[in-house]
Amino acid sequence: MNTLTPTLLRPWLVLLCLMLALPALAQSSDSPERLIRDSIDELMGQIEGRRDYFADNLDELEALVDESLEEIADFRYIGASVMGRYFQNATPQQRARFATTFRQTLIDTYVKGLVTFDYRELRVLDNQRPSRQPDQASVEMEVVAGDGQVYPVSYSLRLSDGQWKVVNVIVNGINLGLTFRNQFDQAMRDQGRDYDAVIDNWAPEVGAEALEEGGA
Repeated sequence: MNTLTPTLLRPWLVLLCLMLALPALAQSSDSPERLIRDSIDELMGQIEGRRDYFADNLDELEALVDESLEEIADFRYIGASVMGRYFQNATPQQRARFATTFRQTLIDTYVKGLVTFDYRELRVLDNQRPSRQPDQASVEMEVVAGDGQVYPVSYSLRLSDGQWKVVNVIVNGINLGLTFRNQFDQAMRDQGRDYDAVIDNWAPEVGAEALEEGGA
C-alpha cells in the first residue's frame, strides 16, 4: 500500500482526529455542529502532550482509532458508496469484506501519521449551511497547519436509527468518497471485474499535489 508522507497527512488527519474525540457524536441527539465543536474541545485534551507516548505505543493508538471508528463512521454505507454501481452485483460476503478492508486500510495508513500531525488550530465555522434533509447534515471547519496553511474540511453526516455518523469528507475541495469510488471503478476495470482481487489489493490513495492544490 502507498505510504503517505507527513505533509500529505496534514489535511487528512483531521478526520481521524475528530473520530478520536468522543463517541457522543453517534449517540447524542444534539446538532451535528454542536457535537463536533464539543468533540474538538475534547480532542485537544486527549492528543496534546501524549504524542511521544502514542509513538511508542502504536498498538494502543490503533486500538483507540479502531474503537472510535466503530462509533463514528458508517462503514457499511461508505463501502456501498465507494463500490458504486458494482455494489448490487457483489455478494453479501464481498460487501462486508470490502467494508472491513476499507476501514482497516484507513487505520493502517493514518495511525503512524497521527502522532506527527503538526496542527495549529482546528476550528468549526460559525456560519453553517442549513440542511435540506432532516436525516442529512454537513459541518464545515478549517484545519490550520503548523506552517499556517489553512485546509477547509466539510463533513457529511447521516442520521440512521437516531445516530449521526460520518459518511464522507471533503478536504480542500477534494471529495474523498468520490475519489475512492473512481479508484474502485478503475481497479474493477483493471482486474476484469474480479471483486475478490480488487478487495484483496485495495490500497486507496490521493496524490499529494491534489490535496495541496485543492479541487473545484
